[in-house]
Amino acid sequence: MVNQVDNKKTVSINVQEGQDALHAHISERSEHLVQLAAELKTELFGIDEVIDRVIESMRAWYVLPELINRPVIICLWGLTGTGKTQLTRSISQKLGFYDRFVEVQMDGFSNGSSYRSSSISRMLSDSGIKEGDPGVLVLDEFQRFRTVGLKGEDLKVERYQDVWTLLSDGRLAPALSFMSDIEYSLADSHYDQEREKSDDSEKGKIPQTFKLKPYEAQQLKKCLKLKMPLMDIMSWTPDQIQTRLNAFRKQASAWETDYSKLLIFVSGNLDEMYEDTAKSVQDCDTDADIFHALTKKLSIIDVKKALIERFKPEQIARLGNNHVIYPSFSRATYQKLIDNTCDIYVRDIARSSQLQFEIDPQVRSEIYSNAVFPSQGTRPLFSSIHAILSAPLVNATLWAIEHGATAQDRPVVSLDHAKKHLLVQFRDHTMSYPVRFELNQLKQRTDRDFRALLAVHEAGHGLLYGLLFRQPPQELKINAASFEGGYASFIKMRVVSRQNCLDRICVGLGGRVAEAMVFGDDACTTGAKNDYKKATAIAAQFVRQYGFGKRLSRTDITPNSDDHLNTEIEPTNTAIEALLVEQYARAAELLKSNSTIFMRITQELVEHGEVPKQKFANWLGIEVIAEQSLLEPYANRLAAFESQLKLMDKLVVMRPSLEIETLGS
Repeated sequence: MVNQVDNKKTVSINVQEGQDALHAHISERSEHLVQLAAELKTELFGIDEVIDRVIESMRAWYVLPELINRPVIICLWGLTGTGKTQLTRSISQKLGFYDRFVEVQMDGFSNGSSYRSSSISRMLSDSGIKEGDPGVLVLDEFQRFRTVGLKGEDLKVERYQDVWTLLSDGRLAPALSFMSDIEYSLADSHYDQEREKSDDSEKGKIPQTFKLKPYEAQQLKKCLKLKMPLMDIMSWTPDQIQTRLNAFRKQASAWETDYSKLLIFVSGNLDEMYEDTAKSVQDCDTDADIFHALTKKLSIIDVKKALIERFKPEQIARLGNNHVIYPSFSRATYQKLIDNTCDIYVRDIARSSQLQFEIDPQVRSEIYSNAVFPSQGTRPLFSSIHAILSAPLVNATLWAIEHGATAQDRPVVSLDHAKKHLLVQFRDHTMSYPVRFELNQLKQRTDRDFRALLAVHEAGHGLLYGLLFRQPPQELKINAASFEGGYASFIKMRVVSRQNCLDRICVGLGGRVAEAMVFGDDACTTGAKNDYKKATAIAAQFVRQYGFGKRLSRTDITPNSDDHLNTEIEPTNTAIEALLVEQYARAAELLKSNSTIFMRITQELVEHGEVPKQKFANWLGIEVIAEQSLLEPYANRLAAFESQLKLMDKLVVMRPSLEIETLGS
């Protein structure tokens, strides 16, 4: 009895010790992930939310890999230069997986043309990742691995075809083609030996015996999952090799190589996902915060729509649903990157020369204005900073030392009034170095008449938009480098109502209407060409597609007789023209009745090149709302309709009693 009690106590103690050890293990690894996230956020700016989501997605894989029985797949999608590849490399290095890390460029070219890099299984077998153990695999530039062409046709893809099997369950079949090559070599060698025996038996020569090459022996060791030394395998006779191959084929369960505990990062740029967003703004002219806000609205649905343009549905399914979308960087992130990069240059100069330069905020601001392309990530920024600062700082260091600068001096790098030279100053010494800020120069509209024309045109669009949609434009400016003109960018609408369509046509015609109002009909320009194209397209959709006119049928021309569309295009042309004339007159009346505000907007554009959103809102007495969907108040209208129905039901119930009272009287 005593022994039984002691045994129970021992078991209980062992269980408790095991639980304590597990708890300590989980706590230690979880804390490591917290520290990892904090470190990554100090190195990679502007993607804190991305880092948090990635860390959370890989938590089980890192903390308790015993629970993982299929690969953990994390898909990273974003514009170029937003830190996707750097994030995966940093995670692997900081977790100590640098020797169990494989990065594959899925374009198929970065790994050379060797047949050994033609499959994922070969690359994994050549790596330090052991079967059944955790490892990190990065499938970079995945968008280039497309299996569907631009017209929806299937594309022939020769490399990395085993990736779909790996993504499915993490188990790969052996390289049976290699085994066939070995057997072919065995058969060829046996034939040669038999021929040598017959030819040389009379001469007394000893026929050559088959011998595995080191590379072949290494492949056999991996394919057959052998533990013995390579030299032992190389000493096998042909019969021993054939016996091993036959035995392996009979053990189907041993064929698969288990990579089910991999952490797989699928990384790439899905241009289709960002296409509409990028087209709605001008690349280097739009504010980074506006592009950032637009890209933050992208969702898993946008990812799936973009993927279907490049891959088959069953392949997309194997990528799973853990899609992490990188938004473009905000203005604050770019400014932080500029400050950090400038500080690195200053620190490197100080380390080698003991001179501590100070870079004036105006220089940093000008770098932002000339180096940031929101849809192109950080690469243009870093190259611009290098071109602007590297040579001048080196030359300035030599100049300052030659003029007696010491560690106590802090030379200041600033700009001259024309912003064409960097000025380096310490004590009473000044030196200038030419610098090219091309983008800002391109943005300036120096011609007085041209600025007036652009300001009037864009003020017409902007004012009508504010009046009709009760929101300020996202941007309203005439200083633009991308093209010869100004622009007004508006908020993308989720749903367009009948009234919204009419308002959009009116806003689209506003530029031409404003030109006619200020300059006269004969002085109107061709700058409204695209405006007319868009307005006419909306009017045509209003009449022919949306059923908002007097016709209910869809009117169109199609070569497919099964579509059964109303093809009477001619009668709708008159309706479209009438609609445009009506909205042109409406735009003219609105601009005329709000001419005071129109002139404020115009003068602001002439003097400063753009109108701040808040100032615009103040002039019109409207609010700047953070989340702007521009939907009609449909919820309120539904509630009002419901109240109306209840009132009608109540009246129906009351009607009999009212009739009785009437009869009685």
